[in-house]
Amino acid sequence: MSAPRILVVRNDKLGDFMLAWPALALLKRSLPSSHISVLVPPYTRGLAGLCPWVDEVLCDPQDLAQVNRNNLDAVLTLFSTGRIGWQVFKARIPLRMAPATKWAQVFYNHRVVQRRSRSQKPEFEYNLDLARALLQRLGVLTAPSAAPYWPVSVEQKAEQRQHLAQQLGLDATRPWYFLHSGSGGSANNLSIDQYSQLVLAMQQQLHHAGMPLPQWVLTCGPGEEAQVERLHQLVDLPQAVVYRSTQGLAAFALSLCAADLVVAGSTGPLHVAGALDVPTVGFFPAKRSATSLRWQPCNAPGRTLGFSPSVELGDASSQDETTHMARIDVQACAPTIVEWIQGLGT
Repeated sequence: MSAPRILVVRNDKLGDFMLAWPALALLKRSLPSSHISVLVPPYTRGLAGLCPWVDEVLCDPQDLAQVNRNNLDAVLTLFSTGRIGWQVFKARIPLRMAPATKWAQVFYNHRVVQRRSRSQKPEFEYNLDLARALLQRLGVLTAPSAAPYWPVSVEQKAEQRQHLAQQLGLDATRPWYFLHSGSGGSANNLSIDQYSQLVLAMQQQLHHAGMPLPQWVLTCGPGEEAQVERLHQLVDLPQAVVYRSTQGLAAFALSLCAADLVVAGSTGPLHVAGALDVPTVGFFPAKRSATSLRWQPCNAPGRTLGFSPSVELGDASSQDETTHMARIDVQACAPTIVEWIQGLGT
């Protein structure tokens, strides 16, 4: 099969979709002549169109009717649900692969046993395991694949930096540290007070280390304006500006390539930055299925740093997780982050 038509399904949240990009890259690099489609929800459709490993974007649910054995040779469902499983089964797609960890696996004729909730490896590695299994079924050798999984040219990065410098009044001679304090409800996060303390502590540590003080770019999406304005007031630094995402998700995601560092909770923008291989610092809850290992961004090795509360792992309630996140001592995190940034420079 020299040019198979493959559908990859990841139709949930932004962060989950970004962690599928390594698998998409592996498929395309191993099968350059293949036609790869992705099935995504409407709000990530524009961003999926920027993925260099994708030939066609299908939107769930309206484009699901296009899925059939006449235009597809294989489907790889990275997160299986009964609705999607039934649709691809009914479409009689010859090769149907999914994790063997949900009841929806009955609709697939090839399955891979995965215990993702045990958090034994990063989520993107689980996705890569599925992609390798699909390639093996197709009789294809896997090609080398490594970060960045969203490669951006020097010219594109320079264009984004010039645009943001003009829009936000940023000093292009300083490093730009983006901080995204929202979470989109995907995972519990640091409080606004903790983020402000982190910024001020990092400023102090950077000064003591003789490193250039950065421009802090405080980002926010729709509905997050009030909390980022409060953060801006608490930080109260002339080097801090607010960056509101008003041009849509795809434009905001691409603009993250202009950052020298992205700090965030376990949420979509952190994983966008990881795919771009911008250095990332993430804060993760103390929950076995949501650890810093499981949800680490897909940066190259050594280019991401994660923090979690020092509590026993378990499937705690949301209230417990919020309490746990308050246990993260951001004052203690700051020198670790600054030392790590210094290491990146070498």
